[in-house]
Amino acid sequence: MKRKKYSIDFKKQVVKEAKETGNLAAVARRHELSTTMVNRWKREVESGKHGEIDLAIVPSFDGETLLQENDQLKRLLGEQALEIAILHDLIKKKNPHLLKNLK
Repeated sequence: MKRKKYSIDFKKQVVKEAKETGNLAAVARRHELSTTMVNRWKREVESGKHGEIDLAIVPSFDGETLLQENDQLKRLLGEQALEIAILHDLIKKKNPHLLKNLK
């Protein structure tokens, strides 16, 4: 049996259809595909393997949420850096000989 090759556009369309309906198995049956293949295509499309990620296919993408999360993580990283600097200063004042091991 000869192996079929599907175009990238077809794969994206099937994935988009599966996302919209929420029923991957039904979409796979409609196109006479295995659910495993449609799942693999879904992962490939979402990871950007087939070029630029089509944000219409990935409805969970929310730029504002990502920006807020990024800002929050930057603040946490800054706080951690400050805590580390404070702890280094405390060690330096109380036990200067231990500071050699930290560097």
